[in-house]
Amino acid sequence: MTVAMVVFLFLFGAVIGSFLNVCIARIPEGDSIVFPGSRCLSCKTGIRWYDNIPLLSYILLGAKCRYCRAPIAFRYFLVELLTPMLLLGLHARFGMSPVLPIAFAFTAALVVITFIDLRHQIIPDVISIPGALLCIALSPLLPWLEPVTSITGIPVPAAVGRVVQALLGAAIGGGVLYLFAQAYFLLTKREGMGFGDVKLLAMIGAFLGWKGALMSLMIGAIAGSVVGALAMALKGKTLKYAIPFGPFLSLGALCTLLYGEQLIAWYIGR
Repeated sequence: MTVAMVVFLFLFGAVIGSFLNVCIARIPEGDSIVFPGSRCLSCKTGIRWYDNIPLLSYILLGAKCRYCRAPIAFRYFLVELLTPMLLLGLHARFGMSPVLPIAFAFTAALVVITFIDLRHQIIPDVISIPGALLCIALSPLLPWLEPVTSITGIPVPAAVGRVVQALLGAAIGGGVLYLFAQAYFLLTKREGMGFGDVKLLAMIGAFLGWKGALMSLMIGAIAGSVVGALAMALKGKTLKYAIPFGPFLSLGALCTLLYGEQLIAWYIGR
């Protein structure tokens, strides 16, 4: 990859990261992500273009609004840095192929879901449900989905077979997590996870297939358990301490997207 390509992808990713920040701030409030333009959340003053340059403006403004000097959350800088880094990672995995923009759109959705869930402990249906449907629609273009070759003995085209795999991924991913949630509730009489997590794993399954959904769930469960144990040890919390699961499912999905074949082969061949 040339230096020019790295610079282009990084700048493009940073711009997309700036837009994702708008989504993270407005979607939970039910506001439009298009209008009005960017404005300070404290004084409501519109932000000029030169104060809205990804990464750079945050540094030059000292992480404060130019007008009211209210602090700007570090999350804005983090998302604008994380998004281009993820795009570079996806490019290293898929190259400049037709899969790259699809994988980047899926990853961008995971970024928005992660930061909304961390702050509000919700996963908006406006992302997960249309996301699952779009993943199913685009499934014929996803090479990692192993197409079902026949249905009740009748051969089917590869494109149709990949749609079937996406449908299976959504059903198995969402279904398994739903059963886990119900089992946890029956055993503890407390909700262990919300239906937002179920719908998120259904979206992940539609994109990565049923094997990818289960691998994402396993990675997310391990990561969530480690972080939960550390939080309880450091903060003296009990098992009732609520930790959003969406970020860990998103981490599992990203790991599976980038290294799924190696992870599945390692797990099966252990």
